[in-house]
Amino acid sequence: MKQFDIVMIGNFAKDKLIVDGVEEIASGSGVYYGSVVVKRLGLKVGVITRLHPDDFHRLDELRAEGIDVHATPAQGTSGIANYYQSNDMERRITKPIGFGGRYSLADLPDWQAKVIMLTPLYAGEVDLAFLKALAKRAPVAMDIQGFIRVPRTDDLVFELWPQMAEGLKHVTYLKVDRAEAEFVTGMDDLEAAARQLASYGPKEIVLTQSSGITAFADGRFYTAPFTPRSLAGRTGRGDTCFSSYIAMRQSSDAATACRWAGLITSLKQEIPGPWRGTRSEIEKILAESH
Repeated sequence: MKQFDIVMIGNFAKDKLIVDGVEEIASGSGVYYGSVVVKRLGLKVGVITRLHPDDFHRLDELRAEGIDVHATPAQGTSGIANYYQSNDMERRITKPIGFGGRYSLADLPDWQAKVIMLTPLYAGEVDLAFLKALAKRAPVAMDIQGFIRVPRTDDLVFELWPQMAEGLKHVTYLKVDRAEAEFVTGMDDLEAAARQLASYGPKEIVLTQSSGITAFADGRFYTAPFTPRSLAGRTGRGDTCFSSYIAMRQSSDAATACRWAGLITSLKQEIPGPWRGTRSEIEKILAESH
Protein backbone atom coordinates (compact mmCIF):
# COMPACT_ATOMS: atom_id res chain seq x y z
CA MET A 1 0.00 0.00 0.00
CA LYS A 2 1.47 3.36 -1.05
CA GLN A 3 1.54 6.17 1.51
CA PHE A 4 1.10 9.82 0.51
CA ASP A 5 0.85 13.17 2.23
CA ILE A 6 -1.87 14.21 -0.24
CA VAL A 7 -3.83 12.23 -2.80
CA MET A 8 -5.67 14.34 -5.40
CA ILE A 9 -8.73 13.01 -7.23
CA GLY A 10 -10.25 14.69 -10.26
CA ASN A 11 -10.55 14.48 -14.02
CA PHE A 12 -7.54 15.69 -16.00
CA ALA A 13 -8.46 18.37 -18.50
CA LYS A 14 -7.49 19.30 -22.02
CA ASP A 15 -8.55 22.93 -22.05
CA LYS A 16 -8.84 25.56 -24.73
CA LEU A 17 -7.54 28.99 -23.75
CA ILE A 18 -8.85 31.70 -26.07
CA VAL A 19 -7.40 35.18 -25.59
CA ASP A 20 -8.64 37.87 -27.99
CA GLY A 21 -9.78 35.10 -30.33
CA VAL A 22 -6.40 33.32 -30.40
CA GLU A 23 -6.79 29.72 -29.27
CA GLU A 24 -4.35 27.27 -27.72
CA ILE A 25 -4.81 23.79 -26.24
CA ALA A 26 -3.39 23.39 -22.73
CA SER A 27 -3.42 20.79 -20.00
CA GLY A 28 -5.53 21.81 -17.04
CA SER A 29 -7.54 20.78 -13.97
CA GLY A 30 -7.05 20.81 -10.22
CA VAL A 31 -5.00 17.64 -10.31
CA TYR A 32 -2.68 19.20 -12.91
CA TYR A 33 -2.06 22.63 -11.38
CA GLY A 34 -2.37 21.39 -7.81
CA SER A 35 -0.19 18.29 -7.77
CA VAL A 36 2.85 20.11 -9.16
CA VAL A 37 2.60 22.74 -6.39
CA VAL A 38 2.28 20.08 -3.69
CA LYS A 39 5.29 18.20 -5.06
CA ARG A 40 7.36 21.37 -5.40
CA LEU A 41 6.66 22.16 -1.75
CA GLY A 42 8.30 18.86 -0.84
CA LEU A 43 5.30 16.65 -0.12
CA LYS A 44 4.57 13.18 -1.44
CA VAL A 45 1.58 13.47 -3.76
CA GLY A 46 -0.44 11.00 -5.81
CA VAL A 47 -2.98 11.75 -8.55
CA ILE A 48 -6.04 9.62 -9.33
CA THR A 49 -7.63 10.72 -12.58
CA ARG A 50 -9.72 9.76 -15.60
CA LEU A 51 -9.14 10.69 -19.25
CA HIS A 52 -9.23 9.26 -22.75
CA PRO A 53 -6.25 6.97 -23.54
CA ASP A 54 -5.33 9.22 -26.49
CA ASP A 55 -4.45 11.89 -23.92
CA PHE A 56 -2.49 9.69 -21.50
CA HIS A 57 0.74 11.26 -22.79
CA ARG A 58 -0.30 14.49 -21.08
CA LEU A 59 0.32 12.77 -17.74
CA ASP A 60 4.04 12.43 -18.55
CA GLU A 61 4.52 16.02 -17.39
CA LEU A 62 3.32 15.06 -13.90
CA ARG A 63 5.39 11.89 -13.76
CA ALA A 64 8.45 13.91 -14.77
CA GLU A 65 7.90 15.95 -11.60
CA GLY A 66 8.02 12.73 -9.56
CA ILE A 67 4.25 12.52 -9.03
CA ASP A 68 2.59 9.09 -8.84
CA VAL A 69 -0.31 8.93 -11.30
CA HIS A 70 -3.12 6.36 -11.44
CA ALA A 71 -5.19 6.92 -14.60
CA THR A 72 -8.43 5.16 -15.51
CA PRO A 73 -9.24 5.06 -19.24
CA ALA A 74 -12.41 7.04 -19.99
CA GLN A 75 -14.56 7.54 -23.07
CA GLY A 76 -13.61 11.20 -23.19
CA THR A 77 -11.26 13.76 -21.67
CA SER A 78 -12.71 16.60 -19.64
CA GLY A 79 -12.09 20.12 -20.81
CA ILE A 80 -13.19 23.70 -20.54
CA ALA A 81 -12.94 26.48 -23.10
CA ASN A 82 -11.86 29.66 -21.29
CA TYR A 83 -12.52 32.87 -23.24
CA TYR A 84 -10.58 35.97 -22.15
CA GLN A 85 -9.98 39.50 -23.35
CA SER A 86 -6.34 40.50 -22.82
CA ASN A 87 -7.35 43.87 -21.38
CA ASP A 88 -9.34 42.09 -18.64
CA MET A 89 -7.92 38.66 -17.80
CA GLU A 90 -10.00 38.70 -14.64
CA ARG A 91 -13.28 37.98 -16.38
CA ARG A 92 -13.77 34.90 -18.48
CA ILE A 93 -16.50 32.91 -20.18
CA THR A 94 -16.26 29.16 -19.61
CA LYS A 95 -17.82 26.38 -21.69
CA PRO A 96 -17.53 22.60 -21.22
CA ILE A 97 -15.89 20.77 -24.13
CA GLY A 98 -15.52 17.21 -22.84
CA PHE A 99 -16.11 14.88 -19.89
CA GLY A 100 -13.90 12.17 -18.41
CA GLY A 101 -16.73 10.49 -16.54
CA ARG A 102 -17.76 9.72 -12.99
CA TYR A 103 -15.64 8.13 -10.27
CA SER A 104 -16.47 4.92 -8.47
CA LEU A 105 -14.66 3.36 -5.52
CA ALA A 106 -13.48 0.66 -7.93
CA ASP A 107 -11.36 3.34 -9.67
CA LEU A 108 -9.25 3.86 -6.55
CA PRO A 109 -5.88 2.17 -6.10
CA ASP A 110 -4.78 0.90 -2.68
CA TRP A 111 -3.30 4.23 -1.59
CA GLN A 112 -3.30 5.88 1.82
CA ALA A 113 -3.19 9.65 2.37
CA LYS A 114 -3.06 12.12 5.22
CA VAL A 115 -5.43 14.34 3.21
CA ILE A 116 -7.57 13.56 0.15
CA MET A 117 -8.13 16.52 -2.18
CA LEU A 118 -11.23 16.37 -4.36
CA THR A 119 -10.90 18.75 -7.31
CA PRO A 120 -13.66 17.99 -9.85
CA LEU A 121 -13.94 20.40 -12.78
CA TYR A 122 -17.71 20.45 -12.64
CA ALA A 123 -20.73 18.48 -11.42
CA GLY A 124 -21.01 14.84 -12.44
CA GLU A 125 -17.56 13.54 -11.53
CA VAL A 126 -18.23 12.81 -7.87
CA ASP A 127 -21.42 11.99 -5.97
CA LEU A 128 -22.34 12.16 -2.29
CA ALA A 129 -21.77 8.44 -1.67
CA PHE A 130 -18.22 8.70 -3.05
CA LEU A 131 -17.50 11.79 -0.92
CA LYS A 132 -18.74 10.01 2.22
CA ALA A 133 -16.61 6.95 1.49
CA LEU A 134 -13.49 9.09 1.05
CA ALA A 135 -14.15 10.96 4.30
CA LYS A 136 -13.93 7.65 6.19
CA ARG A 137 -10.40 7.17 4.82
CA ALA A 138 -8.87 10.60 5.46
CA PRO A 139 -9.78 14.27 5.95
CA VAL A 140 -11.22 15.64 2.70
CA ALA A 141 -10.25 18.96 1.10
CA MET A 142 -12.83 19.81 -1.55
CA ASP A 143 -13.49 22.47 -4.16
CA ILE A 144 -17.23 23.22 -4.21
CA GLN A 145 -17.13 23.97 -7.95
CA GLY A 146 -17.34 20.21 -8.58
CA PHE A 147 -20.86 20.20 -7.18
CA ILE A 148 -22.37 23.56 -8.20
CA ARG A 149 -20.80 24.25 -11.60
CA VAL A 150 -23.11 22.30 -13.90
CA PRO A 151 -22.77 21.65 -17.66
CA ARG A 152 -25.96 22.62 -19.50
CA THR A 153 -25.84 22.29 -23.32
CA ASP A 154 -22.70 24.27 -24.19
CA ASP A 155 -22.56 26.32 -21.01
CA LEU A 156 -21.41 26.00 -17.39
CA VAL A 157 -23.92 27.43 -14.95
CA PHE A 158 -24.23 27.63 -11.19
CA GLU A 159 -26.94 25.42 -9.71
CA LEU A 160 -27.55 24.77 -6.03
CA TRP A 161 -26.24 21.45 -4.74
CA PRO A 162 -29.37 19.85 -3.22
CA GLN A 163 -27.32 17.69 -0.84
CA MET A 164 -24.97 20.45 0.29
CA ALA A 165 -25.96 20.40 3.97
CA GLU A 166 -25.31 16.66 4.12
CA GLY A 167 -22.23 16.74 1.90
CA LEU A 168 -20.35 19.46 3.76
CA LYS A 169 -20.55 17.44 6.99
CA HIS A 170 -17.91 15.20 5.43
CA VAL A 171 -15.52 17.97 4.33
CA THR A 172 -12.64 19.25 6.48
CA TYR A 173 -11.26 21.95 4.14
CA LEU A 174 -13.66 23.70 1.74
CA LYS A 175 -12.57 25.89 -1.18
CA VAL A 176 -14.91 28.47 -2.72
CA ASP A 177 -14.34 31.53 -4.83
CA ARG A 178 -16.20 34.77 -4.27
CA ALA A 179 -18.91 34.10 -6.86
CA GLU A 180 -19.52 30.59 -5.52
CA ALA A 181 -19.66 31.81 -1.90
CA GLU A 182 -22.23 34.47 -2.81
CA PHE A 183 -24.26 31.99 -4.85
CA VAL A 184 -24.55 29.22 -2.25
CA THR A 185 -25.07 31.48 0.79
CA GLY A 186 -26.88 34.45 -0.75
CA MET A 187 -24.45 36.74 1.07
CA ASP A 188 -22.07 39.27 -0.44
CA ASP A 189 -20.24 39.73 2.88
CA LEU A 190 -17.44 37.20 2.48
CA GLU A 191 -16.76 36.75 6.18
CA ALA A 192 -20.44 36.09 6.86
CA ALA A 193 -20.53 33.64 3.93
CA ALA A 194 -17.46 31.81 5.27
CA ARG A 195 -19.02 31.52 8.73
CA GLN A 196 -22.22 30.12 7.24
CA LEU A 197 -20.33 27.55 5.16
CA ALA A 198 -18.30 26.52 8.22
CA SER A 199 -21.54 25.98 10.15
CA TYR A 200 -22.29 23.01 7.86
CA GLY A 201 -19.22 21.18 9.14
CA PRO A 202 -15.97 22.16 7.37
CA LYS A 203 -13.23 23.09 9.86
CA GLU A 204 -11.56 25.52 7.46
CA ILE A 205 -12.82 27.62 4.55
CA VAL A 206 -10.44 28.79 1.82
CA LEU A 207 -11.97 31.64 -0.16
CA THR A 208 -10.36 33.16 -3.24
CA GLN A 209 -11.11 36.31 -5.19
CA SER A 210 -9.11 38.45 -7.61
CA SER A 211 -7.49 40.40 -4.78
CA GLY A 212 -6.27 37.44 -2.75
CA ILE A 213 -7.01 34.57 -0.38
CA THR A 214 -9.07 34.60 2.80
CA ALA A 215 -8.88 31.60 5.15
CA PHE A 216 -11.28 30.99 8.03
CA ALA A 217 -9.84 28.62 10.64
CA ASP A 218 -10.38 28.19 14.39
CA GLY A 219 -12.87 31.06 14.37
CA ARG A 220 -10.34 33.52 12.92
CA PHE A 221 -9.82 35.08 9.51
CA TYR A 222 -6.47 35.28 7.74
CA THR A 223 -5.82 37.08 4.47
CA ALA A 224 -3.01 37.42 1.95
CA PRO A 225 -3.03 39.49 -1.24
CA PHE A 226 -2.41 38.38 -4.80
CA THR A 227 0.18 40.73 -6.28
CA PRO A 228 0.98 39.37 -9.76
CA ARG A 229 2.81 41.64 -12.18
CA SER A 230 0.77 40.12 -15.02
CA LEU A 231 -2.15 37.72 -15.47
CA ALA A 232 -0.63 35.68 -18.30
CA GLY A 233 -1.04 32.57 -16.14
CA ARG A 234 -4.48 33.40 -14.75
CA THR A 235 -5.96 29.94 -15.54
CA GLY A 236 -5.35 27.60 -12.59
CA ARG A 237 -5.28 30.36 -9.97
CA GLY A 238 -7.80 28.79 -7.60
CA ASP A 239 -6.33 25.29 -7.92
CA THR A 240 -2.85 26.63 -7.18
CA CYS A 241 -4.04 28.61 -4.18
CA PHE A 242 -6.01 25.78 -2.57
CA SER A 243 -3.27 23.21 -3.12
CA SER A 244 -0.59 25.55 -1.73
CA TYR A 245 -2.70 26.15 1.35
CA ILE A 246 -3.43 22.47 1.99
CA ALA A 247 0.21 21.51 1.42
CA MET A 248 1.46 24.13 3.87
CA ARG A 249 -1.21 23.26 6.45
CA GLN A 250 0.42 19.85 6.87
CA SER A 251 3.30 21.49 8.76
CA SER A 252 2.25 25.10 9.45
CA ASP A 253 -0.53 27.12 11.04
CA ALA A 254 -3.35 28.67 9.02
CA ALA A 255 -1.75 32.13 9.01
CA THR A 256 1.48 30.79 7.50
CA ALA A 257 -0.35 28.60 4.99
CA CYS A 258 -2.41 31.59 3.90
CA ARG A 259 0.67 33.78 3.43
CA TRP A 260 2.47 31.13 1.38
CA ALA A 261 -0.61 30.44 -0.75
CA GLY A 262 -0.98 34.15 -1.53
CA LEU A 263 2.63 34.48 -2.63
CA ILE A 264 2.79 31.26 -4.66
CA THR A 265 -0.49 32.10 -6.41
CA SER A 266 0.79 35.60 -7.24
CA LEU A 267 3.90 34.14 -8.89
CA LYS A 268 1.89 31.45 -10.68
CA GLN A 269 -0.44 34.01 -12.29
CA GLU A 270 2.51 35.58 -14.13
CA ILE A 271 3.37 32.39 -16.05
CA PRO A 272 1.05 29.90 -17.80
CA GLY A 273 1.10 26.34 -16.50
CA PRO A 274 1.73 25.05 -12.97
CA TRP A 275 3.92 26.91 -10.49
CA ARG A 276 7.43 25.50 -10.77
CA GLY A 277 9.22 27.40 -8.05
CA THR A 278 10.86 26.09 -4.88
CA ARG A 279 10.33 26.35 -1.12
CA SER A 280 13.63 28.19 -0.74
CA GLU A 281 12.53 30.79 -3.30
CA ILE A 282 9.39 31.52 -1.26
CA GLU A 283 11.30 31.55 2.04
CA LYS A 284 13.73 34.09 0.57
CA ILE A 285 10.95 36.41 -0.65
CA LEU A 286 9.15 36.23 2.71
CA ALA A 287 12.37 36.89 4.62
CA GLU A 288 13.12 39.97 2.48
CA SER A 289 9.59 41.33 2.93
CA HIS A 290 9.86 41.46 6.72
